[in-house]
Amino acid sequence: MSLTEAQILDALRPIQDPDLNRSIVDLGFIQKVEIKGSKVSFDLVLTTPACPVRDILKKQCEQAVEALDGVKKVTVTLGADTRGAPMADREVLASVKNVIAVASGKGGVAKSTTSVNLAVSLAESGARVGLLDADIYGPSIPTMVELDVEPAGTHDNRLIPAEGLGLRLISMGYFLPPGKAAILRGPMVSGYISQFLTNVDWGELDYLIIDYPPGTGDIQLTLSQQAAVTAAVICTTPQDIALVDVAKAVTMFNTTKVPVLGVVETMSYFVCDQCDKRHDIFGSGGGERVAKQAEVSLLGQIPIDPRVVMSGDGGRPIVLEAPESPAAAAYREVAGNVAARLSTINVEHDGSLDSFSLEWRA
Repeated sequence: MSLTEAQILDALRPIQDPDLNRSIVDLGFIQKVEIKGSKVSFDLVLTTPACPVRDILKKQCEQAVEALDGVKKVTVTLGADTRGAPMADREVLASVKNVIAVASGKGGVAKSTTSVNLAVSLAESGARVGLLDADIYGPSIPTMVELDVEPAGTHDNRLIPAEGLGLRLISMGYFLPPGKAAILRGPMVSGYISQFLTNVDWGELDYLIIDYPPGTGDIQLTLSQQAAVTAAVICTTPQDIALVDVAKAVTMFNTTKVPVLGVVETMSYFVCDQCDKRHDIFGSGGGERVAKQAEVSLLGQIPIDPRVVMSGDGGRPIVLEAPESPAAAAYREVAGNVAARLSTINVEHDGSLDSFSLEWRA
């Protein structure tokens, strides 16, 4: 008796996506099933190329089909069709599937470093990624990402993003002479942000990472109103004084109807290279506590490593410069968790998120 596609799908049906808690067959992950005698091949098309369990799912698929009578060889080809969260009649960033805000309640918590390493990790997985530096007063992305292509203008006065490390990039720092400050009032700053959102030809992107400035001011509100942010990631250090500001950032995103994916705890601990002992220099457990209070996930804990600073200053983040380091592994874990949780949100909301408008009442 020859094998049928129905038998293949029935064998794969018990396998579930651990984040979505649904069968990979029912989710439509199994495509292009081909049966040639005792040889079976099919595509396993996931919701993101950065899926942290892709290799596990592939192995489970191979084992499930190999267990069928008459099967001697199974070929599983991994693919990805990144789920997006387009809002109804969205005009701004219409070609971007997911907009991720990386924010903090205060400065000095390695938010920009996290933004860059998150963006590069997602790009390394095969995703199309952009990075918008929304910190108009203190742009740091130009220092942290070496460029292959400078930003440019078009005949119709649109901007073509810079390119570097597999990313498309825009930052105020590209348009300021070295050492010159951006001395601007609030409405002008909001105007620049609007230009970056509406007048930049980002092209087709799976993820646009927006490196928010610290705090909860004009820029953050402009982004929340115009950028159709899919979800947010909050950065903090472990000490209690930083956690007060995290709560403010979470409240801001709750007010603007932006789901918070979770918390990234930076400068989490230091491992001495002489004695191999772990030191909690800024305390411990802060990120976990604030994540629990906000009812969100702890996405990762990034250890203190001098190479994080040196690689960032040199234009090549640690996920590229020292990919085997614990810090690089932690950033890749964050990227996988972010991608997985975004996919969950998009499937649960069926591609539709709430819009936000802000009205002040006297």
